[in-house]
Amino acid sequence: MLDIYVDADGCPVKPEVYRVAARYRLKVTVVANAWMWTPPDDSIELVLVDGGLDSVDDWIVEHVAGNDIVVSGDIPLASRCLKAGAKVLDPRGRVFTEDSIAEALASRDLLAHLREIGTITGGPAPLGKQDRSRFLQRFDEVIQAVRRRT
Repeated sequence: MLDIYVDADGCPVKPEVYRVAARYRLKVTVVANAWMWTPPDDSIELVLVDGGLDSVDDWIVEHVAGNDIVVSGDIPLASRCLKAGAKVLDPRGRVFTEDSIAEALASRDLLAHLREIGTITGGPAPLGKQDRSRFLQRFDEVIQAVRRRT
């Protein structure tokens, strides 16, 4: 069974996830620290997780399985989900793989260090139409690839 997990706090592509999941009749689990609106649909479940900073990440890793898809921009969470056998993509449509995750973690750590010392003061650019389009395309591709495998 293919399920979709969304690291929902701050995820800008939830509407796109809902739309694509509905087309394929897939279950979506939206995991967050605080209540948020989700469409009134039996295939969409909101899971509220109490706890510290990584409580949502921990919950997702505990529940994700090999044929599942995780949507998250959190690179350490992506790494943990890949180890569990899941497919992971970020809101900009980047698909994380075993080959690319080490580079993504290193880049994340380098950028965090540069922000700490004041070399970089801003974050990533706002999500644009091209990013959403790329996400939709890659999300669809990942779903189809997983469905072919099962």
